[in-house]
Amino acid sequence: MRGTPAPAVSPATSLTPESAAAVERLLDRPARAGRTRVLAVEGRSGAGKSTLATALAAEWTMPVVRMDDLYPGWDGLLDGVDALVEWVLRPLSLGRPARWRRYDWAAGDYAEWHGEPETGALLVEGVGCGSSGAAPFLSGLIWVEAADDVRRSRALARDGDVYLPHWTRWADQEERFYAAHDVRARADLTIVTG
Repeated sequence: MRGTPAPAVSPATSLTPESAAAVERLLDRPARAGRTRVLAVEGRSGAGKSTLATALAAEWTMPVVRMDDLYPGWDGLLDGVDALVEWVLRPLSLGRPARWRRYDWAAGDYAEWHGEPETGALLVEGVGCGSSGAAPFLSGLIWVEAADDVRRSRALARDGDVYLPHWTRWADQEERFYAAHDVRARADLTIVTG
């Protein structure tokens, strides 16, 4: 299963039976963050992570922490990764509740705190959730992949003019991050979305 691409699936549709079975096997793994099995959905911007995570959370009834809520702005990829580990994963590993602060993109600052109920499973989604620092806490890691032109088209259709001036800036951070962490090579499952 490690690094083996699953059959292509549209991010707007449900998983193929093979991919669903692979996800089920990942969720059957032992918890590595205290009593919580954490499943990470990682990939570059526009790959289909959010859509896939929403479908997985609905299918397996588990809460989702989205990295977009943790990054402190357009230059905050690494700070968002630190927030995931310090606010969510490490506390869970110590038997404490996960508690994280949502970044308010319009205000340019962190806003209210959120807590995640103890459910035994948690989904984390977004660029950086499969980092080397997060890896010891993860029960499974899914890499979501799409062609560069498809990713860009999806991201700009989703976020439009808000994202356009930041596309290259964010992509440069992704390049540096993936060069340092090689998340794709450590993935338990690769899902190609287009």
